[in-house]
Amino acid sequence: MAEIRAVLQRCDPCLLDPDPECSEETAGTLLFLTDSRSVQKVFCRQLFVLDSMMSLLEGLDTSQQLMTQPCPPLPEGGARSRWKALKVKNRLGVEETEALLRTLQDRVQQIHDRRRKLTQLVQQLHSKVQQREELEVSLLKAQNALCSCDQQLKQLGAESETELGQLTVWQQLRNELQAHAAASQDVMQINLLAFSQSELRVDLRPRPCSILSSNELEPLRLLVTWSSEDRFGLQVEAGPVGLVEGCVLGRWTELSTALLRILQCFVGQAELLSEIQNLRTSFAIDWHPAQRLLVYLKSASLVCHLEVEEGYPGCGRARLKSVRRDGQPVDTSGLKPRKEDLSLTEWLVFLCSAALL
Repeated sequence: MAEIRAVLQRCDPCLLDPDPECSEETAGTLLFLTDSRSVQKVFCRQLFVLDSMMSLLEGLDTSQQLMTQPCPPLPEGGARSRWKALKVKNRLGVEETEALLRTLQDRVQQIHDRRRKLTQLVQQLHSKVQQREELEVSLLKAQNALCSCDQQLKQLGAESETELGQLTVWQQLRNELQAHAAASQDVMQINLLAFSQSELRVDLRPRPCSILSSNELEPLRLLVTWSSEDRFGLQVEAGPVGLVEGCVLGRWTELSTALLRILQCFVGQAELLSEIQNLRTSFAIDWHPAQRLLVYLKSASLVCHLEVEEGYPGCGRARLKSVRRDGQPVDTSGLKPRKEDLSLTEWLVFLCSAALL
């Protein structure tokens, strides 16, 4: 029964779950059939006994033979043997049926496993088909992008050829401008250091003279900036001494004039600036170009002020303006240098070695 229920469960589970409305009727029918089978088995046995008695009575002539004749042996044939044979046949049939049911159950299980695998394969197939469709779309997009890139590449190739031609022209123009710039630098005493869209840096170098060489004085580095409003700014970045205090501003057309003015001032004071540059290595001095005043710090409390006239050292003189100790004036009437017209270097050497200070 267990095998039958298992087969019904796999093939048609509805047969094992009857409708609740007819469950009572089914239970009553099942009970009636069970009782009927028990009664039929009893009837069968009684009919077998009755058949045996009738066979015995038919072979007797008188009733006395029934009392004196011994009990006959159990018949070899007849209904009982047939019943036993049927019982054996039934048992064999049941065993064969159970074996067939087990085989059927195994095959049903195999069918379910194959069905499940087939379902998984179908799902995988659908997934592969979807991936293939996505890949086709991606491939189409990539082909379109490749065609667009090819067109852009051709366009860029044509543009690059044009740019290369223009670059060649520009290189020739640059070489010519560099040659002109080199020639201009020799004449104008200006060395171009850097150039961009909004600023440039230049070095101003004085020409060699009888007293100085061009390598003795540090060049004056200028930063020139300009804006879209046709304005410029000129500022000294580095040099021996600041000739321009702050930043010079003006219109773009005035730049050449400003550069020329600074260059003339720089060249005119080249000897003075060179001397101050050399004095810085030996004395604690500070130069104020606007007042043309040289401040010499002899000690922490003693400060000497030297005034330099225009045209020094050619036609101007350097003289001692004042000496202060702790901020108070010092009498310098006792200072008598060996000669009247001293240079800045001679004044500093004299003041450094003066015993009165």
